[in-house]
Amino acid sequence: MSHELITLTHLQIWDGHNILPEDSLQIQGNNIVGVAFVEELDNTGAPRKSRINCAGLTAIPGLIDAHVHLELNPDEKDPPTQTTAAVVPLMAARAAQMVQQGITTARDLGGGAWYELALRDDIAAGRLIGPRLLCSGQPITSPQGHCHFWGGEAANLEQAQQVLQRQVDRGVDLIKVMATGGRLTRGSQPTDAQFSQEIMQSLVDTAHAHDLPVAAHCHGTEGIHRAALAGVDTIEHCSWVGEQGWASDYQADIAQIILDQGIWVSPTVNKGWQRMLDSQTGNVLKRVRAAYKDMLALGIPLVASTDAGIPGVYHADLPQALAVFAKIAELSPTAALKSATSDAARALGIDHITGTLQPGLEADIVLLDGDPNDDLSALTRPAQVYCRGTEVLEFG
Repeated sequence: MSHELITLTHLQIWDGHNILPEDSLQIQGNNIVGVAFVEELDNTGAPRKSRINCAGLTAIPGLIDAHVHLELNPDEKDPPTQTTAAVVPLMAARAAQMVQQGITTARDLGGGAWYELALRDDIAAGRLIGPRLLCSGQPITSPQGHCHFWGGEAANLEQAQQVLQRQVDRGVDLIKVMATGGRLTRGSQPTDAQFSQEIMQSLVDTAHAHDLPVAAHCHGTEGIHRAALAGVDTIEHCSWVGEQGWASDYQADIAQIILDQGIWVSPTVNKGWQRMLDSQTGNVLKRVRAAYKDMLALGIPLVASTDAGIPGVYHADLPQALAVFAKIAELSPTAALKSATSDAARALGIDHITGTLQPGLEADIVLLDGDPNDDLSALTRPAQVYCRGTEVLEFG
């Protein structure tokens, strides 16, 4: 990797919180080393030959998708029966597509053979291009429970701890627990909690003892309740599913527990949710919006995520999904941007590495044609992408 100083000039810079008065970013090696005014660069000794005029572009931090599955093929309607090495080059191609669309970090929340961990390491070593990956390995699930096909089944506390230890031994970045059933797995019910409170608490305590955060898949309200009481770090989906369907069983007292425990909610809104906005019938959108509105009013933070890999949800589509998320949750464009940059980095515990544009952090930078604070469609027009200081998309 070159350690030449690179200076991007004449930019509008949104640092993850605000539009900065400065108009230039300096990159050296992996990191951002300076934020400056172009007229002051001569005083800093920045060589003119390393300056790139980016007039008309807006710089933002690289995007973060907090929930993906690189192993899964979005064109397949059925879950995999087994994981083979044939999926490895496909996963690498998906990772490359993601980073070229400005997704510089992603959290992979489930696979069957730890291939995503090998991909994580290849990307980190510079052997492949792709986003920074945080990987959970095999999700802990009940016998024949949601995503049991990935090999993480556990019938009791002892077996659940064995699955957890297997992930630790493989070098995962976090632990994933299937607190409820899901729709992808035949015979699994989203309403049903899959583990007792005792097992949930034991898994969270053990993971935290290993300094590993816990992400809990939660559709049904009882599973959300148990995960919240156990003190997981993120609740995935948080669908509040009850007998009347999606978001039909929102309970404010449980939301208060989520807030009190400092848990982030990762609602996995993908661009396909546009169908709810387009529909003229049904109450699901009203219920979902009411739940999001109440959680946000309480102060529960939401993080951008798509569940990429499930049927019809493609890995590089977070830029399109953010506009839909903003409409569903009634977020301002800037709030939606924060959910995929500075807030997401805090949720994932990596805000000391990425999520904002400031000296000392890694140079995850997306240059856009347009200002996404005014119009989120600008996210679909990346002109240049840097990931950990490496240019992965040249000026288009």
